[in-house]
Amino acid sequence: MANKKSAIKRIQIAERNRVRNKTYKSAVRTLIKKSFQASDGLASAPGEGAAVAANQALAAAYSKIDKAVKKGVLHANTGARKKSRLAKSFKKASQETVSANT
Repeated sequence: MANKKSAIKRIQIAERNRVRNKTYKSAVRTLIKKSFQASDGLASAPGEGAAVAANQALAAAYSKIDKAVKKGVLHANTGARKKSRLAKSFKKASQETVSANT
C-alpha cells in the first residue's frame, strides 16, 4: 500500500482511467460486432433496409472508435486498423449485393 499522498492519488487516477478504458473498449467491441453482423445481414439478404442498417452500424462504430482514440483509450493505429477492417467488410457485403442484383 502506498504511503505518500502523491502515490495514493496516482493509484486513484489509475483506477479511474482503467474503468473508463474498460467501458470504452467494451463499447467499441460491441459496436464492431454489431457492424459485422449488419454487414453479414446485408450480404445474405440484400435490400434497402439492410443497407441502411449496415451503414448506420458502421457510422456508430466509426464514431466510437474515433472517440476512443481521441481519449487515448486506443492507439491511433489500432483505431485505424479496426476502421479499415470494418470498411473492408462493408465493401465486400455491398459488392455482393450489387452482383446479386445484376
